[in-house]
Amino acid sequence: MPAAPCAARPDVVVLDLSLPDRDGLTVIRRIRREATTPILVMSARGEERDKVAALDAGADDYVTKPVGLAELRARVAALLRRAGGPHADREGVLRLGPLAMDVARHQAYVDGQPLDLTPREYELLKVLVGDPGRLFTKGRLLRAVWGTAYGDATHYLHVYVSRLRRKLAAADPRGRARDLIIAEPGVGYRVAEDTDPN
Repeated sequence: MPAAPCAARPDVVVLDLSLPDRDGLTVIRRIRREATTPILVMSARGEERDKVAALDAGADDYVTKPVGLAELRARVAALLRRAGGPHADREGVLRLGPLAMDVARHQAYVDGQPLDLTPREYELLKVLVGDPGRLFTKGRLLRAVWGTAYGDATHYLHVYVSRLRRKLAAADPRGRARDLIIAEPGVGYRVAEDTDPN
C-alpha cells in the first residue's frame, strides 16, 4: 500500500550539490526516478566534471555561484517554459480549445476564468494537455503524477479524472471542455488533439 500522497510537486527544483546531509547528485537521481520536474543546480563547484556529472545525473541546467538574481530568474523562467512541453507557446502556456494552462503560474483557465484545481488535479491535467492526442496508460499517468510507488493505484486515477471532468464541465457552460478528457477503456486516457476554440 503506497504512503499518503504529498500535497504537491514543485514546479522547479533549485539544488546545491553541497548539501549538509547528503550528496546533491543522489538527490538529482532520486528526483529523476520519481518525476520530470526541472532541476537547476546552483553550486559553487565550477569544475567541468561537476557540471557534467550533474547534467548526466538528470539536472536540466547548471549555474555557478555567485549568480545574479536576474540571471537566476531568467533561468528558472526558461525551465518553466520548457516544462510546458513542445506544445506550449513562448510564454510556456499550453492551449487546447477553451483551456489554457500557465505552467509558470501553476494555473489553469477555461475561457480566461481560473479553474480551482488541487495540485494533483493540475499535474494530471498538465500531463494530458502537454501531449494532445497521445494515449497515456494508467500506469504512466500514475507514475508521472503520484510517483513510482503508485503504479497500481488505478482507483486514484479514476477519482481524479472524474473530478477534473466535473470541474471542466462546470467552468464551460457551452460544453466545449466537458469532453476534453477521453477514456480508452482498460488502457488509459488522452485529451482530444483538435478542439475547436470557438
